Amino acid sequence: MSLSSRMVIVLTAVGIISGGLLSTVGILTRARIEANRLREIEEAIITVVPGAKTNTKIYEEKDFTVYTTRNDQGQIQGFAIYTAGTGFQDKIVLMFGTDAEINKIFRLTILDQKETPGLGAKITDKEAFLKYWENKDCSHPLMLKKPPVAQEELGAFEVNAITGATISSEAVLATVNASLAKLRSLIQGGTIQIEENNGQ
Repeated sequence: MSLSSRMVIVLTAVGIISGGLLSTVGILTRARIEANRLREIEEAIITVVPGAKTNTKIYEEKDFTVYTTRNDQGQIQGFAIYTAGTGFQDKIVLMFGTDAEINKIFRLTILDQKETPGLGAKITDKEAFLKYWENKDCSHPLMLKKPPVAQEELGAFEVNAITGATISSEAVLATVNASLAKLRSLIQGGTIQIEENNGQ
């Protein structure tokens, strides 16, 4: 066998082995990323629906996933909605929890954002933004309060905007309102059906 033939065989073998290793690394990396994402979602569900002990994914489409949550007795505690909207810089990914009647938002948390540091990125800050969503009446569409006021001065369906970051604030508000409307529509239309469990 000539030297050139041996070189071709060696290079081919090296290429095949390298390709296989890269493929394996890619598969393992994707699996790790997915595991981290699922863990983040599980933690977010516990954060946005107090008292949730178990959860079940009941509906999923692009940028919109609904989970039912149940308490220790197996009764429905509420819904956790994973959703996303377009912010000032890029997509804002968030999750919020509601009661079983979809009349109250328990909490909201931001899972991913690339908004302007010191301005729009404050949507992740509890004192600057997130606290205004806690135990918020959502039986009607929510509105943004501009300029922001003291929490006790907010109307029943108002949440404070972030000073200097109206677009980011509005993006979160619009995403939540649209998600609430979609969830109600899916339930009313029978696409989402909730099985009651009284813990018996």
